[in-house]
Amino acid sequence: MKVIAFNGSPKEEGNTYHLIRHTLDEIEKAGIMTELVQIGGRKVHPCMACGRCFEMRDRECSVKNDNVNEYIRKMIDADAIIIGTPTYFAGVTPEIKAFMDRAFFVGKANGDLFRQKLGAGIAAERRSGAVCAVDTVNHYFGISGMFTAGSRYWNNAKGLQPGDVDEDEEGIDTMKQLGENIVWFIKKTHK
Repeated sequence: MKVIAFNGSPKEEGNTYHLIRHTLDEIEKAGIMTELVQIGGRKVHPCMACGRCFEMRDRECSVKNDNVNEYIRKMIDADAIIIGTPTYFAGVTPEIKAFMDRAFFVGKANGDLFRQKLGAGIAAERRSGAVCAVDTVNHYFGISGMFTAGSRYWNNAKGLQPGDVDEDEEGIDTMKQLGENIVWFIKKTHK
């Protein structure tokens, strides 16, 4: 059993990282392996709409000069996928958008690689807009035939400076319950 999480914030230990970490801590308590991959601030090329993934069907994107193919392999091997992002004008970061476009397009081209996996979007926000960012992530899960994990409230918390989200008690509690819900789902569905 494994959960892979992607941090789309260019601040490696910013608020998005803290939210993901709270969720992963709950998952790790249950003995499930986790991995956190830093995407924000890294080179991630956008989809070129070349269609080669549909021609080749080799579970890879034709763009080879970044780490997206490695990320796709990690997603294939995982039971659950968490995608975290800070809120950029009520949306996701450019790196997360480019990553999702390519990874999920490759998934579609190869017989719905991520179908029946669990997905969870997480967003950090200063004031508002995180619901839209999480919704963007969840759309990729839905069109890929995945299940979406929720919590007791929206999967987000408020904070400006790195670590500020730790003061949002309801937000942190939401992340912890999200982790608990992911554990429940994985244990119920794991073969």
